[in-house]
Amino acid sequence: MKRGNFLFTSESMAEGHPDKVCDRISDSVLDEILRQDKKARVACETMAGMGFVIVSGEITTKAYVEIPEVVRSVIRDVGYDRPEYGFDYNTVGVLTSIHSQSPDIAMGVSRGQEIGAGDQGMMSGYATNETPEYMPLTLVLAHKLARRLEEVRKQKILPYLRPDGKTQVTVRYNNGVPSHATSVVVAAQHDPEVDIGELREDIKHQVILPVCGDWLTEETRYYINNTGRFVQGGPVADVGMTGRKIIADTYGGAVGHGGGAFSGKDPTKVDKSAAYMTRYIAKNLVAAGLCDKCEVQLSYVIGITQPLSMMVDTFGTEKTSMDTITELVEKHFQTSPKGIIEQLDLLRPIYSKTSCYGHFGRDDPDFTWEKTDLADVLRDEAGQ
Repeated sequence: MKRGNFLFTSESMAEGHPDKVCDRISDSVLDEILRQDKKARVACETMAGMGFVIVSGEITTKAYVEIPEVVRSVIRDVGYDRPEYGFDYNTVGVLTSIHSQSPDIAMGVSRGQEIGAGDQGMMSGYATNETPEYMPLTLVLAHKLARRLEEVRKQKILPYLRPDGKTQVTVRYNNGVPSHATSVVVAAQHDPEVDIGELREDIKHQVILPVCGDWLTEETRYYINNTGRFVQGGPVADVGMTGRKIIADTYGGAVGHGGGAFSGKDPTKVDKSAAYMTRYIAKNLVAAGLCDKCEVQLSYVIGITQPLSMMVDTFGTEKTSMDTITELVEKHFQTSPKGIIEQLDLLRPIYSKTSCYGHFGRDDPDFTWEKTDLADVLRDEAGQ
């Protein structure tokens, strides 16, 4: 993210957002397969619309998964459990169209004891010390607002809320440092009989103030259900698809993105695993105090076991030489597909949890890419 004075915005989605429903279905299918077969090759895509879910993709595995059961379980847990929503777990039609991984791709991935990259492309990771999560403040707040929407709905604090929703936060930065939120946007799906004035007051006091209170000023503007009505939502209002929210999944637009989605992919897909490794590298460098912010990019070509390139950008905030930082990264972090999988222990059924509220900046022991276990080593070897 740049220096100077500017406004910056990030958004997030509630778990009932149609694209997030699809992400979670794809990741839940992946998890069920990994529980049975860690050598599976999975690229699972989901589309959801009014009354239907289609699960498609390329899957090679010895596992057996009852996909309709997985789909219905996800939809029920998200909260689409009433016929009046127009999309509910009991009545939704589930279609599947799945075939095995292309043998032309498989011959590049399976390389004896090694693993070749499953595709070409570039992946970026980022960290900044502007928040305890080492994430952009705008995205941290947007995710927390979306999660708070889930809490007040499921705990019946605001029982009239429905599963769909989106959030957005704009923050003013002075000299590159967050100052305050200039606007907060919340769109929350609701039952039809709710008074819009009451809803706006409830959302402000039960959702926005508990999450953003320290960053609000008298100048902060609130946009809560700005059209005045949000009854029809979820896949009924907008067809959902896996992988359409890659910016909310990563860094909220603060840095570049290679374009690859994460959900439904096994870790041989470097779109996923290398993105986790770049975050791990960047976060440990910032946590070590070697820089204030950091972006790391890796690139790959299909069938090759080592990256084509690695770029580390500290935006001029480095506390030691860039040569030293690069040498430390090359020494302590694995960047081959197999090395990434082993160093981060990625062959575990943990991915349904990643499907909403971002893959990064979360305090969960299963998210190994969020550990800062190498920060002390990096700091010591850099002489800081």
